[in-house]
Amino acid sequence: MRLMSFALTTPQILARTKTVTRRLGWTFLQPGDLLQPVKKNQGLKKGERVERVGGPVRVVRVHRERLSRLVYESADWARREVVAEGFPAMDRFEFFSFFSKSHGAKSEAQALAMVVTRIEFEYVEPTS
Repeated sequence: MRLMSFALTTPQILARTKTVTRRLGWTFLQPGDLLQPVKKNQGLKKGERVERVGGPVRVVRVHRERLSRLVYESADWARREVVAEGFPAMDRFEFFSFFSKSHGAKSEAQALAMVVTRIEFEYVEPTS
């Protein structure tokens, strides 16, 4: 099972309010794949350990799309996406800005051109 960092959305994963994540890369995922959410799994300092965040999640749907879809698609669709991302208090423009800045976009044009992998997932009860 692969580890996936949710450093920016740990509270949403713990509350199970997040059911969609957008990533740069992760193009190899397939529906049915299991992922273990973690706080951070890269850049750990000596002695730090990977910290699991809840139980595993199962990929339901995965596809590539432009991040700009959040800006140009219908307001209702974008609202549902932002809520599914775990940010019900944000509007689509705030989420677009948050995502693009946290993923290295240096300009609005660069952010509008970003292609992301949209990953929809469901929570799975851990097996005992």
